[in-house]
Amino acid sequence: MEKMYFIAIYPPQEIIDEVKVFKKDLALNYDNSKALKNDAHITLFPPFSRELALESDIHTAFQKIDTSLNPFEIVLNGFGSFPTPKNPVLFVKPETCDDLTILQQKVKQHFNFKKYSFNPHMTVGYRNLNYENYLKAWEVYKGKEYKTNFLVDKIILLRHEYNWIPIAEKKLGPI
Repeated sequence: MEKMYFIAIYPPQEIIDEVKVFKKDLALNYDNSKALKNDAHITLFPPFSRELALESDIHTAFQKIDTSLNPFEIVLNGFGSFPTPKNPVLFVKPETCDDLTILQQKVKQHFNFKKYSFNPHMTVGYRNLNYENYLKAWEVYKGKEYKTNFLVDKIILLRHEYNWIPIAEKKLGPI
């Protein structure tokens, strides 16, 4: 039986709740309920499927990720978007952060079987967001202010059941 997995950074619950307010706005006013299914996160390696029987291999690779860098801060500042007509995405935008890029490269050393360009973001609207509604939402969100920050001190491996559940985590910091 195949399962889906991915690797991500999750902010503290209070930021998840703040971002959920934007997701609810998109669900109510822009016919975009899909984003409500997932808590706010930054993807380090996108969803992939594997046989459940191979899950121990995924755990082994996950534990091999070098997380010996110090915990670091991510600043979320305003909104951005990927304006692709077929699949537009609206997101909370993290400021450029070298540590985040380094961490993602360390993940990539052990999870490199999927081509993936790393554009860190925290999704607010996607999937069933049509282009017309995306354009209306972007008019509102492109100038909207939202600024906060959080400490990244671990990465999380998740498996999809009825929703995404954490199955392993790895702390950042010197070994």
